[in-house]
Amino acid sequence: MQISPAPFRSILIIQTKFIGDIVLASTLARNLRLEFPDARIVFLCEAHFESFVVAHGIASEVVTFRRARMRGNPLERGKELYAVVRALRRFRFDLTIDVTDSKSSRVVSGLINARTRVGYNPPERRLKLLERQPANVFAKPYGFGGQHFVYRYLSPLEALGIDLRVTVPSIQPPTFEATKALALLGTHDIHPNAFVAVHAGASFKGRQWQPERFAEAIDQVAAETGLGVVLVGGPGERETAARIVSGTATPVVDLVGALSLENLLAVLEQARLFLGNESGPMHMAAAAGTPVVGLFGLTHPSRWGPVGVPSIALRPSMPCDCVARDLCRRSDPSKACCVWRLEVKPVVDAVREILARTDLKKERVV
Repeated sequence: MQISPAPFRSILIIQTKFIGDIVLASTLARNLRLEFPDARIVFLCEAHFESFVVAHGIASEVVTFRRARMRGNPLERGKELYAVVRALRRFRFDLTIDVTDSKSSRVVSGLINARTRVGYNPPERRLKLLERQPANVFAKPYGFGGQHFVYRYLSPLEALGIDLRVTVPSIQPPTFEATKALALLGTHDIHPNAFVAVHAGASFKGRQWQPERFAEAIDQVAAETGLGVVLVGGPGERETAARIVSGTATPVVDLVGALSLENLLAVLEQARLFLGNESGPMHMAAAAGTPVVGLFGLTHPSRWGPVGVPSIALRPSMPCDCVARDLCRRSDPSKACCVWRLEVKPVVDAVREILARTDLKKERVV
């Protein structure tokens, strides 16, 4: 398709995945804003992420869906899809960019039927019988010669002939959220840039480094550096946090389940270092400018590691000598337990190295 030289006025980015994907895809939105400063840029995302996207200026507006409904029975799915498409069609988009690249997102893109529709060729998963790709502009799986997944989200720019100006996420909390974070930390006698933010959760148990190893690493780091320790995470991770708190000699501030995503980003921005599993909060910390030590299993850091800040991504040697044969799906990075093979010493060593490499002024790494 020959792309019109006229600027796009109304742009939809279909990003229905999780918070880490929202953070990485923010680079796409930022490049589009620089190219088309007067355009209306809208995100389609899960309802839980609406306030985060809006508060941090990632998109002009948001249309949401409810994941539980989209995973419900056929009637629930049909009603939710109808409501989403009806809301989106009111915008009269002239450009849609489907970075989700799923069966449902392709259906949405096709029903919106914008003049220019960007999708991937080939798609991440081969199309099944009766599936169709509604795109008329095709992006490479990874654009601009990049290997990291952020370049998958940037690839549509290359397909559209748009120059790449921003390559790493950079998301700063609004002033009022930063103020709230400082006040909250102050109630626990935690000072800015004087604590390690620890996230011990993940979407699957096998992607969570063992709580007792987190506890051991926390005690060593705190004893050597004098840094405070703040646990962060979602409500479903309270049990993991409790095991860490009970296993440490170090006083630990437990904020797990107590923060919105907006609060979390503001707290992470104040941290001296982030230590945690491969997860959305890891990408949030990097986007906020905080150095990262990330713990990985089967997922390769070259694809999903932290970007834009000083960081170390730790991963056990491969091929993996399976430690959880009854739980692992050994070919699926999201369902593998390889991170359990990481010992405490290399993690503590990585924290020491990052602290030595960085001073009190956080710097972006492009």
